Amino acid sequence: MTVKELRQSLRRGSFVIPFIGIHVLAVIAMGAEFARGDAGGTSEYIGAMNPWVLVNSGPFWMVVGAVCLVLLPLGGLALMGQEMEDGNRELLLLTSLDRRKVVWGKFFALWGLTVVTFVSLMPYVVVRYLVGGVEWWHELVRAVTVLAGAAMIGAGAIGASSFRGMGARTAVFVLFVFSMFFGCLIPMAGAAAVGRGMGVFYHVTAICAVVCYTIAGLALARSRLRVAVMAYEVNPGNLPVALLIFAPFAIGLATAVTLGVGGFVALLLVALVAWKGDSKSKPGPNVWTVNY
Repeated sequence: MTVKELRQSLRRGSFVIPFIGIHVLAVIAMGAEFARGDAGGTSEYIGAMNPWVLVNSGPFWMVVGAVCLVLLPLGGLALMGQEMEDGNRELLLLTSLDRRKVVWGKFFALWGLTVVTFVSLMPYVVVRYLVGGVEWWHELVRAVTVLAGAAMIGAGAIGASSFRGMGARTAVFVLFVFSMFFGCLIPMAGAAAVGRGMGVFYHVTAICAVVCYTIAGLALARSRLRVAVMAYEVNPGNLPVALLIFAPFAIGLATAVTLGVGGFVALLLVALVAWKGDSKSKPGPNVWTVNY
């Protein structure tokens, strides 16, 4: 699944055009930074997975963030719809892929495009380091922020794409973004306060946040690909949506009760619920239905 999606995506204009455009914009942005003498951005370390490291980093990283963190991951809003609406579902009936493999295959293909695009920008990063005097650890923090954020947003876009209609997809994706923002902000702020800065505890919490919302977004897509739902069963597609709604409250409560210490534990528990949810219904090799 991953190989198929990568081959198709690399040929699409939705990848080729942004890929060329980001290099043109990167050259222009880097030249503007050198002309103004602010290629280094802020010298204060404010932690990975903090949007401010991109906003306050100058034109180059703002261009990188716009393409790798927003434009490319948003391509996931069309991925599951292709399998459900364009006749590709019949091809899946001939394979032994289960729902988890299908969804994760699409995720790694989408995130792989972001990684490929980002790696192609490494020469500009080297030039900024050698010529512009940029500190390497600043670039590393920004790179981690872009790639980790792209993983979460891409997973949310794939999950939202499993709903029929652009209105429903947009609504679910907006819900995911709000849940992700507050569900990550609260425990990370608590970890920074407990650790008196952006130390090891903060970074552990940030990693747990990325894992949590990447799994939650993909669980949303997986729940829409399920064997027949019995009359007495609750629609499995409702659980991931409910999880997105209540996750920030549960994470915030755990963070507040533990005075900022237990935020990462709550994130891991949410990730576990998303991973295990709907796991009792495993489709056979050739038995699929789609819930809308």
